[in-house]
Amino acid sequence: MTSNDDDKPIFGNSPVNFDSMSITDLYEYIASLNEEIEKTRKIITKKEAAQKAASGFFKN
Repeated sequence: MTSNDDDKPIFGNSPVNFDSMSITDLYEYIASLNEEIEKTRKIITKKEAAQKAASGFFKN
């Protein structure tokens, strides 16, 4: 894994109290989750490319 801070998840394991959140807060929370999903997809793409390159290197 890289040491880049962008690769670190922004969410912890703490439960979220939705009852105390306003509707605006909930929409902002969804937007943050979507950003985290996109960031994770980019990391997956990078890892798949690295894995593909490595498997090609070790093929006979």
